[in-house]
Amino acid sequence: MQPNNLSTTRNSESILATNKVLRNTYMLLGLTFLFSAITAGVSMAANVALPAGFTGLIVMLVGMYGLMFLTIKLRNSPWGLVSIFAFTGFMGFILGPVLNVYITNFSNGTEIIMTALGGTGIIFFGLSGYVLTTRKDFSYMGGFLFVAILVAFLAGIGAAVFNIPGLQLAVSGAFVLICSGLILFHTSQIINGGERNYIMATISLYIALYNLFISLLQILGAFAGNRD
Repeated sequence: MQPNNLSTTRNSESILATNKVLRNTYMLLGLTFLFSAITAGVSMAANVALPAGFTGLIVMLVGMYGLMFLTIKLRNSPWGLVSIFAFTGFMGFILGPVLNVYITNFSNGTEIIMTALGGTGIIFFGLSGYVLTTRKDFSYMGGFLFVAILVAFLAGIGAAVFNIPGLQLAVSGAFVLICSGLILFHTSQIINGGERNYIMATISLYIALYNLFISLLQILGAFAGNRD
């Protein structure tokens, strides 16, 4: 085989592999969000209340990080699919009580939720479309995003401990930008061959979108100013 033919073959194989990962990622992402919506609906209908205080925090963190790390560990196994649905189902289930708070405490709570959901969708499709169209490499953002997440996380803890509403709002705004950057980064990783495991690609984008939705919800709730 001539070198040019070999190069063409490798490029074709790389494109096919990228398209396969992209297709599987978006399909699995859609299914996991649908499953999350179902578990959130069940949680809301049952009026589930998470344990308050430190106990509730431990339950949430153990369930969330435990299932997330299990999914990462099983990413190359068919059990990884079971694990990612367990993770996203749990995330939807614990989201239900949060949504009920907005519906209960705000006269326009449903509108706030739908606006946050719509905003999340617009940002995701806009940024993903940009990367898919331009095929730009955003891998250089990895280090910056890691530092930004760490700083924002610590600031969020400080805002919660010392009950500083202004700082909480600033952290939510920061997470909107960070999650937008993560969408660019992870989509770029798929397009440019940095991520070849669709389960890992799915869980990365899911977490970014989940946190983007929560952040938009908090910002809209803070500015709604229309409580019952």
